[in-house]
Amino acid sequence: MSVGQVSDFFAVLALGSLLIGCCGVGAALAPGAAARARQLRPVLLPLALVIASVATAGSLYYSEVAGYPPCEMCWYQRICMYALVPVLAVALARRDRGGAWYGLPLALAGLGLSVYHYQLQLFPDQGSTCDVAAPCTYQWVDSFGFVSIPFMAGTGFIGVAGLLLLSLRSGR
Repeated sequence: MSVGQVSDFFAVLALGSLLIGCCGVGAALAPGAAARARQLRPVLLPLALVIASVATAGSLYYSEVAGYPPCEMCWYQRICMYALVPVLAVALARRDRGGAWYGLPLALAGLGLSVYHYQLQLFPDQGSTCDVAAPCTYQWVDSFGFVSIPFMAGTGFIGVAGLLLLSLRSGR
C-alpha cells in the first residue's frame, strides 16, 4: 500500500472517530443521558482506548514508515495522545469507572493543540515558531481536500473526549 492509500484509510477512520465523538457528546448532553450511558458503559473506555491506540499507531506510521518529520506542534499533540493509551489501559484493567476523569484533560488539551495546529495549516501566512526543517504550516497529508495529520489527531481527541464524557454521565 502506498502512503496515499494509508492516509486515505486513516482519514476514513478519523471521520468515524469524529462521528463517534460528536454522538458521544450529543448523547451525554441529551435528556436521560445517564440511563443510556449506563447501558453503553462496558464499551466506552475500551472504544476510547482503541481510538487512542490507533491514533498513536498512525502518528508512528507517519514518522517512522512514511518518513514525515513531526513538527513541534505534532510533538505536543503526541504527548497527549501517547499518554492517553496507558492511562485508559490502566483504568480499563483496574475497572476504574473514574478513568474518564484521568483521560479527559489529556483529550481536551490535545484537542486544543490540534485545532490550533490545523488552523496554522489553513492560514500559513500568520507564521509560527516551529523549526524551519519541520514547519507546523507544512501539510504532509491532504486526504479528501481537508483531512491533514492535525485534523486526524483532533478527531481522535474528539472521539476519546466524547466517549469519556458519556462515560462520566453514566454515573458511578
